[in-house]
Amino acid sequence: MTRSVPEARRGARSVLTEWRIPTGAAEAIELIVSELSTNAVRHARVPDRFFEVALTYDGEKAVEIEVSDASPRLPELQVPPLEAESGRGLPLVAALAESWELRGRVIGKTVWARVLTR
Repeated sequence: MTRSVPEARRGARSVLTEWRIPTGAAEAIELIVSELSTNAVRHARVPDRFFEVALTYDGEKAVEIEVSDASPRLPELQVPPLEAESGRGLPLVAALAESWELRGRVIGKTVWARVLTR
């Protein structure tokens, strides 16, 4: 379990470096991890704000990202007004990922995204 966005980002960067993911894909994955982790901390409204981050690499062409928290509240993809200072997390995920989806769990939810590495 993770409690901070910087911790999630550092962990992702370390794993992506170990897997030798190309720079462009690694930067997209780190940004997705950061945005989804921020959403988990900011919107889940769960005591202590713990969340989980999992990365899976198929060894060839894609990395899958899962960020899970205990809140059953599913986020909605909305395009914020230009002057808004927040609300761009899911639109960024949708733009950077090849595909993404929301998955309900027995306790909470998972936001899943897939980024191509080639």
